[in-house]
Amino acid sequence: MTEENRGRKYWVIAASKDHVKNGVAAGITQANHGKAGPLKRMHKNDFVIYYSSKQTLGKTDKCQESTAIGEISDQEIFQVKISENFEPFRRRTNFLQSGDIPVLPLVDQLDFIVNKKSWGYPFRLGFFEINQHDFDLMSSKMLSGKHV
Repeated sequence: MTEENRGRKYWVIAASKDHVKNGVAAGITQANHGKAGPLKRMHKNDFVIYYSSKQTLGKTDKCQESTAIGEISDQEIFQVKISENFEPFRRRTNFLQSGDIPVLPLVDQLDFIVNKKSWGYPFRLGFFEINQHDFDLMSSKMLSGKHV
């Protein structure tokens, strides 16, 4: 299937808010602690929404918000050396001006959350595809400037 007829896909990546904001500032997407696999599933013009359960990696300060939205800008996956033991894979991303929104008020309307009582479970996967309805619902709140 060629790029032109593939169709746009929509993804959610779970990461702490501090890491998301660093990625936004750098214009990059990274998933599952720098693994290449999730990034290979993404293509130019796909959209990604970041969900942050925590404010800071390694701490217990809750966030539970969608914290960034962006569009994958090209087909290249690249690797960077951060340290001897950490060389994450990344994708270039054009992030949109958006506000952080709490996910809890949207749970009943989101298709990807099947068990509404255990609403946080899907985010534990760290990376997953969502349908356009769910993307439109979350992105409309994030881009409107009005929080839920």
